[in-house]
Amino acid sequence: MPESPTSPTPPASHRPASRVTRRALIGTAGAVAAGAVVTPAVIAATGGSGDGDGDGAGKAGDAAPAGTTPQSFPKTRSAAATGEEAVRTAFPIGFVGVAWAGARHATGGGIRFTGADGDEAGATWTPLSGGGCSDSNGGRLLVAARQATGYELRAPQGATDLVSVALDTARGPRHEIPVPTDPTRVRGVEYLSRAAWGADESLRFLPDGSENTPTAFYAFQTLTVHHTVTPNDDPDPAATVRGIYEFHAITNDWGDIGYHFLIDEEGRIYEGRYSGEGGLPAHNEDGDLVTAFHVGGFNSGNLGIALLGDLTERPPTDAARASLTRLVRTAFRLHGRDPLADVTYVNPVNGVEKDVAEISGHRDWLETDCPGEVMYAELAELREAVASQR
Repeated sequence: MPESPTSPTPPASHRPASRVTRRALIGTAGAVAAGAVVTPAVIAATGGSGDGDGDGAGKAGDAAPAGTTPQSFPKTRSAAATGEEAVRTAFPIGFVGVAWAGARHATGGGIRFTGADGDEAGATWTPLSGGGCSDSNGGRLLVAARQATGYELRAPQGATDLVSVALDTARGPRHEIPVPTDPTRVRGVEYLSRAAWGADESLRFLPDGSENTPTAFYAFQTLTVHHTVTPNDDPDPAATVRGIYEFHAITNDWGDIGYHFLIDEEGRIYEGRYSGEGGLPAHNEDGDLVTAFHVGGFNSGNLGIALLGDLTERPPTDAARASLTRLVRTAFRLHGRDPLADVTYVNPVNGVEKDVAEISGHRDWLETDCPGEVMYAELAELREAVASQR
Protein backbone atom coordinates (compact mmCIF):
# COMPACT_ATOMS: atom_id res chain seq x y z
CA MET A 1 0.00 0.00 0.00
CA PRO A 2 1.64 3.28 -1.03
CA GLU A 3 1.67 6.19 1.34
CA SER A 4 -0.90 8.98 0.80
CA PRO A 5 -0.45 11.05 -2.37
CA THR A 6 1.05 14.54 -2.24
CA SER A 7 -0.44 16.01 -5.41
CA PRO A 8 -3.99 17.39 -5.54
CA THR A 9 -4.26 16.24 -9.18
CA PRO A 10 -5.54 12.65 -9.45
CA PRO A 11 -4.30 10.35 -12.19
CA ALA A 12 -6.59 9.93 -15.18
CA SER A 13 -6.84 6.22 -14.50
CA HIS A 14 -8.55 6.94 -11.16
CA ARG A 15 -11.78 8.48 -12.48
CA PRO A 16 -14.89 6.63 -11.29
CA ALA A 17 -17.54 6.61 -14.00
CA SER A 18 -20.21 8.16 -11.77
CA ARG A 19 -17.84 11.05 -11.02
CA VAL A 20 -15.87 11.25 -14.29
CA THR A 21 -16.82 14.87 -15.04
CA ARG A 22 -15.76 16.11 -11.62
CA ARG A 23 -12.55 14.07 -11.65
CA ALA A 24 -11.73 15.26 -15.17
CA LEU A 25 -12.00 18.87 -14.04
CA ILE A 26 -9.59 18.30 -11.22
CA GLY A 27 -7.29 16.31 -13.46
CA THR A 28 -7.02 19.11 -16.06
CA ALA A 29 -6.23 21.94 -13.67
CA GLY A 30 -3.86 24.40 -15.38
CA ALA A 31 -0.73 25.89 -13.90
CA VAL A 32 -1.26 28.88 -11.65
CA ALA A 33 2.30 30.10 -11.36
CA ALA A 34 2.99 33.55 -10.01
CA GLY A 35 2.21 36.15 -12.67
CA ALA A 36 0.75 33.59 -15.08
CA VAL A 37 -2.63 33.81 -16.76
CA VAL A 38 -5.03 31.77 -14.66
CA THR A 39 -7.13 29.03 -16.19
CA PRO A 40 -10.80 30.08 -16.06
CA ALA A 41 -12.91 28.14 -13.63
CA VAL A 42 -14.78 25.19 -15.08
CA ILE A 43 -17.60 23.88 -12.95
CA ALA A 44 -19.54 20.65 -12.75
CA ALA A 45 -22.24 19.92 -10.23
CA THR A 46 -23.76 16.68 -9.02
CA GLY A 47 -27.09 16.19 -7.32
CA GLY A 48 -25.37 13.96 -4.81
CA SER A 49 -22.20 11.96 -4.57
CA GLY A 50 -22.86 8.40 -5.54
CA ASP A 51 -26.05 9.13 -7.47
CA GLY A 52 -27.32 5.78 -8.62
CA ASP A 53 -27.28 2.42 -6.97
CA GLY A 54 -23.79 2.26 -5.49
CA ASP A 55 -24.03 4.79 -2.67
CA GLY A 56 -24.53 2.40 0.18
CA ALA A 57 -28.22 3.28 0.56
CA GLY A 58 -31.00 0.75 0.27
CA LYS A 59 -33.50 0.97 -2.54
CA ALA A 60 -37.15 1.63 -1.75
CA GLY A 61 -38.77 -1.54 -0.52
CA ASP A 62 -35.49 -3.28 0.37
CA ALA A 63 -35.43 -4.86 3.79
CA ALA A 64 -32.74 -3.52 6.10
CA PRO A 65 -30.06 -6.09 6.98
CA ALA A 66 -30.52 -7.86 10.28
CA GLY A 67 -29.43 -5.77 13.25
CA THR A 68 -29.82 -2.47 11.42
CA THR A 69 -32.43 0.26 11.14
CA PRO A 70 -32.79 2.52 8.06
CA GLN A 71 -31.86 6.12 8.80
CA SER A 72 -32.16 9.12 6.49
CA PHE A 73 -29.14 11.23 5.54
CA PRO A 74 -28.65 14.06 3.03
CA LYS A 75 -26.70 13.15 -0.08
CA THR A 76 -23.67 15.32 -0.63
CA ARG A 77 -24.02 17.85 -3.43
CA SER A 78 -20.81 19.10 -4.97
CA ALA A 79 -19.41 21.35 -7.67
CA ALA A 80 -15.75 21.18 -8.70
CA ALA A 81 -13.73 23.87 -10.42
CA THR A 82 -10.22 24.79 -11.53
CA GLY A 83 -8.48 28.15 -11.42
CA GLU A 84 -9.57 31.50 -10.00
CA GLU A 85 -12.63 32.64 -11.91
CA ALA A 86 -15.80 33.18 -9.84
CA VAL A 87 -17.89 30.09 -9.06
CA ARG A 88 -21.66 29.97 -8.55
CA THR A 89 -23.66 26.98 -7.36
CA ALA A 90 -27.30 25.95 -7.41
CA PHE A 91 -27.15 24.96 -3.73
CA PRO A 92 -26.03 26.59 -0.47
CA ILE A 93 -22.38 25.81 0.17
CA GLY A 94 -21.35 24.39 3.52
CA PHE A 95 -17.64 24.03 2.75
CA VAL A 96 -15.20 24.74 -0.04
CA GLY A 97 -12.27 22.39 -0.34
CA VAL A 98 -9.20 24.01 -1.89
CA ALA A 99 -6.01 22.26 -2.98
CA TRP A 100 -2.90 23.35 -4.84
CA ALA A 101 0.67 22.29 -5.48
CA GLY A 102 3.74 24.40 -4.84
CA ALA A 103 5.16 26.14 -1.81
CA ARG A 104 3.06 25.25 1.21
CA HIS A 105 3.46 28.59 2.99
CA ALA A 106 3.07 30.70 -0.15
CA THR A 107 1.46 34.08 0.46
CA GLY A 108 -1.23 36.00 -1.36
CA GLY A 109 -3.88 33.30 -1.61
CA GLY A 110 -7.44 33.97 -0.50
CA ILE A 111 -11.13 33.10 -0.81
CA ARG A 112 -14.27 35.23 -0.47
CA PHE A 113 -17.90 34.19 -0.54
CA THR A 114 -20.97 35.68 -2.21
CA GLY A 115 -24.71 35.17 -1.90
CA ALA A 116 -26.97 33.95 0.89
CA ASP A 117 -25.08 34.30 4.18
CA GLY A 118 -21.84 34.90 2.32
CA ASP A 119 -20.48 38.36 1.63
CA GLU A 120 -21.45 40.22 -1.53
CA ALA A 121 -19.18 42.00 -4.01
CA GLY A 122 -16.32 43.78 -2.34
CA ALA A 123 -16.32 41.30 0.52
CA THR A 124 -13.42 40.49 2.76
CA TRP A 125 -10.84 38.00 1.51
CA THR A 126 -9.93 35.18 3.89
CA PRO A 127 -6.30 34.06 3.52
CA LEU A 128 -5.57 30.54 2.30
CA SER A 129 -3.14 29.90 5.11
CA GLY A 130 -1.10 26.77 5.66
CA GLY A 131 -2.37 26.41 9.21
CA GLY A 132 -4.54 23.41 8.58
CA CYS A 133 -3.99 19.68 8.88
CA SER A 134 -1.94 19.52 5.69
CA ASP A 135 1.59 18.41 5.04
CA SER A 136 1.78 18.06 1.29
CA ASN A 137 3.78 20.05 -1.24
CA GLY A 138 1.23 22.82 -1.42
CA GLY A 139 -1.95 23.07 0.59
CA ARG A 140 -5.23 21.31 1.28
CA LEU A 141 -7.85 23.32 3.14
CA LEU A 142 -11.53 22.82 3.94
CA VAL A 143 -13.06 26.27 4.42
CA ALA A 144 -16.49 26.89 6.00
CA ALA A 145 -18.72 28.80 3.54
CA ARG A 146 -21.72 29.78 5.75
CA GLN A 147 -24.28 28.67 3.12
CA ALA A 148 -22.98 31.05 0.46
CA THR A 149 -23.95 30.37 -3.15
CA GLY A 150 -20.67 31.36 -4.74
CA TYR A 151 -17.01 32.13 -4.14
CA GLU A 152 -13.88 33.55 -5.69
CA LEU A 153 -10.32 32.35 -5.23
CA ARG A 154 -6.90 33.92 -5.42
CA ALA A 155 -4.11 31.41 -5.86
CA PRO A 156 -1.15 31.68 -3.49
CA GLN A 157 2.00 33.01 -5.14
CA GLY A 158 3.89 30.21 -6.81
CA ALA A 159 0.93 27.81 -6.59
CA THR A 160 0.12 25.40 -9.40
CA ASP A 161 -2.84 23.14 -10.12
CA LEU A 162 -5.37 25.13 -8.09
CA VAL A 163 -8.57 23.12 -7.69
CA SER A 164 -11.65 23.62 -5.54
CA VAL A 165 -14.90 21.87 -4.72
CA ALA A 166 -18.06 23.38 -3.23
CA LEU A 167 -19.83 20.98 -0.87
CA ASP A 168 -23.29 20.78 0.65
CA THR A 169 -23.39 17.89 3.09
CA ALA A 170 -26.46 18.98 5.07
CA ARG A 171 -29.31 20.02 2.74
CA GLY A 172 -29.26 17.64 -0.23
CA PRO A 173 -31.91 15.07 -1.16
CA ARG A 174 -32.34 12.41 1.48
CA HIS A 175 -31.40 8.76 1.17
CA GLU A 176 -31.56 5.88 3.59
CA ILE A 177 -28.61 3.96 5.01
CA PRO A 178 -28.94 0.88 7.24
CA VAL A 179 -27.40 1.83 10.58
CA PRO A 180 -26.60 -0.64 13.38
CA THR A 181 -29.55 -0.69 15.76
CA ASP A 182 -27.47 -1.20 18.88
CA PRO A 183 -24.66 1.17 19.89
CA THR A 184 -21.29 0.23 18.41
CA ARG A 185 -18.32 -0.01 20.79
CA VAL A 186 -14.63 -0.71 20.63
CA ARG A 187 -13.46 -2.33 23.87
CA GLY A 188 -16.32 -0.60 25.69
CA VAL A 189 -15.80 2.84 24.10
CA GLU A 190 -18.88 3.85 22.13
CA TYR A 191 -18.43 5.27 18.63
CA LEU A 192 -20.51 6.13 15.57
CA SER A 193 -19.98 3.66 12.76
CA ARG A 194 -19.44 4.93 9.22
CA ALA A 195 -23.08 4.19 8.47
CA ALA A 196 -24.18 6.14 11.55
CA TRP A 197 -22.63 9.39 10.26
CA GLY A 198 -23.90 8.83 6.73
CA ALA A 199 -20.77 7.69 4.88
CA ASP A 200 -21.43 7.21 1.15
CA GLU A 201 -19.44 4.04 0.53
CA SER A 202 -19.45 4.53 -3.27
CA LEU A 203 -16.76 7.19 -2.86
CA ARG A 204 -14.24 4.42 -2.20
CA PHE A 205 -14.71 2.67 -5.55
CA LEU A 206 -13.48 2.95 -9.15
CA PRO A 207 -15.62 2.23 -12.24
CA ASP A 208 -14.59 -1.44 -12.32
CA GLY A 209 -15.85 -1.90 -8.75
CA SER A 210 -12.41 -2.07 -7.18
CA GLU A 211 -11.38 0.12 -4.27
CA ASN A 212 -9.47 3.28 -5.16
CA THR A 213 -7.11 2.60 -2.23
CA PRO A 214 -7.48 -1.04 -1.17
CA THR A 215 -7.10 -1.79 2.50
CA ALA A 216 -3.64 -2.77 3.74
CA PHE A 217 -2.80 -3.68 7.31
CA TYR A 218 0.37 -3.41 9.37
CA ALA A 219 1.30 -3.77 13.02
CA PHE A 220 0.52 -0.75 15.20
CA GLN A 221 3.59 1.36 16.02
CA THR A 222 2.45 4.83 17.05
CA LEU A 223 -0.46 7.27 17.34
CA THR A 224 -0.78 10.82 15.96
CA VAL A 225 -3.21 13.55 17.07
CA HIS A 226 -4.67 16.10 14.62
CA HIS A 227 -7.22 18.91 14.50
CA THR A 228 -9.39 19.52 11.44
CA VAL A 229 -9.32 23.37 11.47
CA THR A 230 -13.06 23.42 10.82
CA PRO A 231 -15.28 25.84 12.79
CA ASN A 232 -15.55 25.53 16.55
CA ASP A 233 -19.01 25.31 18.14
CA ASP A 234 -20.08 23.20 15.16
CA PRO A 235 -23.90 22.76 15.04
CA ASP A 236 -23.72 19.72 12.71
CA PRO A 237 -20.46 17.80 13.19
CA ALA A 238 -21.67 14.76 11.22
CA ALA A 239 -22.11 17.01 8.18
CA THR A 240 -18.56 18.26 8.72
CA VAL A 241 -17.27 14.68 8.83
CA ARG A 242 -19.07 13.98 5.55
CA GLY A 243 -17.43 17.08 4.06
CA ILE A 244 -13.97 15.94 5.17
CA TYR A 245 -14.70 12.50 3.72
CA GLU A 246 -15.70 13.87 0.30
CA PHE A 247 -12.72 16.26 0.20
CA HIS A 248 -10.24 13.54 1.14
CA ALA A 249 -11.73 10.77 -0.97
CA ILE A 250 -12.41 12.73 -4.18
CA THR A 251 -10.49 16.02 -4.33
CA ASN A 252 -7.37 14.57 -2.73
CA ASP A 253 -7.98 11.25 -4.55
CA TRP A 254 -7.26 9.25 -1.40
CA GLY A 255 -10.33 7.07 -1.87
CA ASP A 256 -11.43 7.51 1.75
CA ILE A 257 -11.30 9.80 4.76
CA GLY A 258 -7.76 10.34 6.00
CA TYR A 259 -8.19 9.64 9.73
CA HIS A 260 -8.92 6.44 11.63
CA PHE A 261 -11.18 8.25 14.10
CA LEU A 262 -12.59 11.75 14.58
CA ILE A 263 -13.98 13.30 17.78
CA ASP A 264 -16.43 16.20 17.98
CA GLU A 265 -16.85 18.80 20.71
CA GLU A 266 -19.61 16.78 22.41
CA GLY A 267 -17.21 13.87 22.73
CA ARG A 268 -18.80 11.72 20.02
CA ILE A 269 -16.30 9.44 18.31
CA TYR A 270 -16.65 8.78 14.56
CA GLU A 271 -15.24 5.76 12.77
CA GLY A 272 -12.96 6.94 9.97
CA ARG A 273 -10.99 4.95 7.40
CA TYR A 274 -12.82 1.81 6.21
CA SER A 275 -11.16 -1.35 7.52
CA GLY A 276 -13.46 -4.14 6.39
CA GLU A 277 -16.39 -5.92 7.93
CA GLY A 278 -14.46 -7.97 10.47
CA GLY A 279 -12.36 -7.03 13.45
CA LEU A 280 -12.42 -3.82 15.44
CA PRO A 281 -12.80 -0.45 13.72
CA ALA A 282 -9.51 0.59 12.05
CA HIS A 283 -8.19 -2.98 12.41
CA ASN A 284 -8.46 -6.38 10.81
CA GLU A 285 -9.22 -9.66 12.56
CA ASP A 286 -5.55 -10.10 13.45
CA GLY A 287 -5.41 -6.74 15.24
CA ASP A 288 -3.28 -5.00 12.61
CA LEU A 289 -3.98 -1.36 11.75
CA VAL A 290 -5.42 -0.31 8.39
CA THR A 291 -3.26 2.22 6.57
CA ALA A 292 -4.93 5.65 6.44
CA PHE A 293 -3.86 9.03 4.98
CA HIS A 294 -3.07 11.48 7.77
CA VAL A 295 0.75 11.85 7.81
CA GLY A 296 2.14 11.71 4.28
CA GLY A 297 5.02 9.24 4.09
CA PHE A 298 4.48 7.87 7.62
CA ASN A 299 1.01 6.32 7.54
CA SER A 300 1.38 2.55 7.76
CA GLY A 301 1.22 1.44 11.39
CA ASN A 302 0.40 5.00 12.51
CA LEU A 303 -3.07 5.52 14.02
CA GLY A 304 -4.55 8.98 13.33
CA ILE A 305 -7.17 10.65 15.52
CA ALA A 306 -8.54 14.09 14.57
CA LEU A 307 -10.38 16.47 16.88
CA LEU A 308 -13.02 18.47 15.02
CA GLY A 309 -12.44 22.22 15.26
CA ASP A 310 -9.57 24.68 15.41
CA LEU A 311 -7.35 24.16 18.47
CA THR A 312 -4.83 26.85 17.63
CA GLU A 313 -6.03 29.31 20.27
CA ARG A 314 -8.53 27.35 22.33
CA PRO A 315 -8.36 23.96 24.03
CA PRO A 316 -10.53 20.96 23.24
CA THR A 317 -13.76 20.76 25.20
CA ASP A 318 -13.79 18.64 28.33
CA ALA A 319 -15.98 16.10 26.52
CA ALA A 320 -13.62 15.87 23.54
CA ARG A 321 -10.60 15.59 25.81
CA ALA A 322 -12.22 12.79 27.82
CA SER A 323 -13.16 10.84 24.69
CA LEU A 324 -9.69 11.28 23.24
CA THR A 325 -8.15 9.93 26.44
CA ARG A 326 -10.50 6.93 26.51
CA LEU A 327 -9.91 6.10 22.86
CA VAL A 328 -6.12 6.44 23.08
CA ARG A 329 -6.05 4.36 26.27
CA THR A 330 -8.08 1.67 24.50
CA ALA A 331 -5.64 1.62 21.58
CA PHE A 332 -2.63 1.30 23.87
CA ARG A 333 -4.21 -1.46 25.94
CA LEU A 334 -5.11 -3.31 22.75
CA HIS A 335 -1.58 -3.13 21.38
CA GLY A 336 0.34 -3.34 24.66
CA ARG A 337 2.36 -0.18 24.07
CA ASP A 338 3.83 2.34 26.53
CA PRO A 339 2.19 5.78 26.05
CA LEU A 340 5.20 7.50 27.69
CA ALA A 341 7.79 5.95 25.41
CA ASP A 342 9.85 7.44 22.62
CA VAL A 343 10.08 5.15 19.61
CA THR A 344 11.75 4.84 16.24
CA TYR A 345 8.95 4.46 13.73
CA VAL A 346 9.93 2.29 10.75
CA ASN A 347 7.69 2.53 7.71
CA PRO A 348 6.95 -1.10 6.75
CA VAL A 349 6.40 -0.07 3.11
CA ASN A 350 9.72 1.65 2.38
CA GLY A 351 11.88 1.39 5.50
CA VAL A 352 11.94 5.15 6.23
CA GLU A 353 12.57 5.83 9.92
CA LYS A 354 11.50 8.64 12.25
CA ASP A 355 12.16 9.18 15.97
CA VAL A 356 8.95 10.32 17.66
CA ALA A 357 7.02 10.05 20.90
CA GLU A 358 4.66 7.08 21.00
CA ILE A 359 1.82 9.62 21.20
CA SER A 360 2.72 12.52 18.92
CA GLY A 361 1.21 15.49 17.12
CA HIS A 362 1.11 15.90 13.36
CA ARG A 363 3.81 18.60 13.54
CA ASP A 364 6.24 16.09 15.06
CA TRP A 365 6.33 14.35 11.69
CA LEU A 366 6.17 17.15 9.11
CA GLU A 367 6.02 20.91 8.69
CA THR A 368 2.49 21.82 9.77
CA ASP A 369 0.73 23.72 12.56
CA CYS A 370 -1.48 20.72 13.31
CA PRO A 371 -2.83 19.80 15.88
CA GLY A 372 -2.91 23.48 16.87
CA GLU A 373 -0.77 25.31 19.39
CA VAL A 374 -3.06 24.69 22.36
CA MET A 375 -3.71 21.01 21.62
CA TYR A 376 -0.05 20.32 20.99
CA ALA A 377 0.78 21.73 24.43
CA GLU A 378 -1.67 19.22 25.95
CA LEU A 379 -0.01 16.11 24.52
CA ALA A 380 2.22 15.59 27.56
CA GLU A 381 -0.87 15.65 29.76
CA LEU A 382 -2.60 13.19 27.41
CA ARG A 383 0.31 10.76 27.64
CA GLU A 384 0.25 10.91 31.44
CA ALA A 385 -3.53 10.47 31.58
CA VAL A 386 -3.36 7.40 29.35
CA ALA A 387 -0.48 5.92 31.33
CA SER A 388 -2.07 6.55 34.74
CA GLN A 389 -5.09 4.31 34.11
CA ARG A 390 -3.73 1.50 31.99
